[in-house]
Amino acid sequence: MKKVVLAYSGGLDTSCCIPWLKNKGFEVVCFSANLGSEFSPSDLKKRALKSGIRKIYIKDLRKEFADQYVLPCLKAGACYEGKYLLSTALGRPLIAKYLVDVAKGENAGFVAHGCTAKGNDQVRFEVSINILNPKLKIIAPLREWNLNSRQEEIKYAKYHKIPVKISKNKSYSIDKNIWGVSVEAGLLEDLGKEPPLNSYITVKPVKKALNKEVYVDIEFRKGVPIKLNGKKMDLVNLIEKLNRTGASCGIGRTDLIEDRVVGIKSREIYEAPAAWILYTAHRELENMTLDRETFYFKELVSLKYAQLIYQGLGASKLKQAFDSFVDETQKCVSGNISLKLYKGNIIIVKRNSPFSLYKKKLATYGKDDEFDRDAAQGFIKLWGMPYRKLDCCKMQQSHDYSD
Repeated sequence: MKKVVLAYSGGLDTSCCIPWLKNKGFEVVCFSANLGSEFSPSDLKKRALKSGIRKIYIKDLRKEFADQYVLPCLKAGACYEGKYLLSTALGRPLIAKYLVDVAKGENAGFVAHGCTAKGNDQVRFEVSINILNPKLKIIAPLREWNLNSRQEEIKYAKYHKIPVKISKNKSYSIDKNIWGVSVEAGLLEDLGKEPPLNSYITVKPVKKALNKEVYVDIEFRKGVPIKLNGKKMDLVNLIEKLNRTGASCGIGRTDLIEDRVVGIKSREIYEAPAAWILYTAHRELENMTLDRETFYFKELVSLKYAQLIYQGLGASKLKQAFDSFVDETQKCVSGNISLKLYKGNIIIVKRNSPFSLYKKKLATYGKDDEFDRDAAQGFIKLWGMPYRKLDCCKMQQSHDYSD
């Protein structure tokens, strides 16, 4: 019997993939990566076994995900189209890496995923798999089967007695890891309506958010967050703590009409409390410690970096070159940023860095001002010189070029 290793999340799509693959004559082995899923490892195992498979591999990859995928993205300041901090996009190449490893260990010639034909994840998975092992054959059931809607998938799951936590009234597609939650489909596809309350997964709606100001202090060393409120923490625990704190304050939910890799626009809801808190603090620290030209150029790099991650090109030479540049910029990005969280708002309250380029004696308008005011006039004259209407320009404009 042919053997296939399925990237299994426990959601509707991958749950339906199991009976479909079995009906095609495959022995199905599942692989699940714990990146901070909404399902516990024990729940995933129970679901997979009830769905008719005999073996499932579950690996806790949160540390590797945080250190090797999330952290470079945070240091790069990558944000896709201004609202998406790339949670799902970052996780797919890591899952693909271990999917290929399991296939090798199982001597399987096939791997499968539960991505749709119009989604981004099919690109991210398959590009990564083809780089790691181009001999593996990839099966994408959702591109082949005749189930044309999530409602039909729900019926299919019920018919095959597949355990799924979904209903026709809440038919969202959800992907969750420690860096964020992606929510799409169902009622969210109607752009003329406000997202319903049942589309909130971790973040509290503003009306129900904690009705008090919460202060957090984050210490960075060379761009890496190392302490929260004075307590040293590894990155996974720091992110998970900020997720809980931020979600209770209504922090980190964005609503985006985004450009997918395949060329269509889609509506996505993202929840990323920790990611937005860390992104905001890190950027503020860079404002203090990077010189103007480096900061401006890094803004351009951040935009392209986010696009590469989103499009599944994290293994590209360009992205690797960007990582080298970003690491160079982070050498002095050390210090503390204190923030106030309140009803969906992230407010900067304190900044401190031994490498700060802010000098109060130059910026102040008080009695301690040391700025050389006499230098300003000459500076303005030189700065504006290329834009003055000089006599030579007037002569060129008035010159008669006719024969």
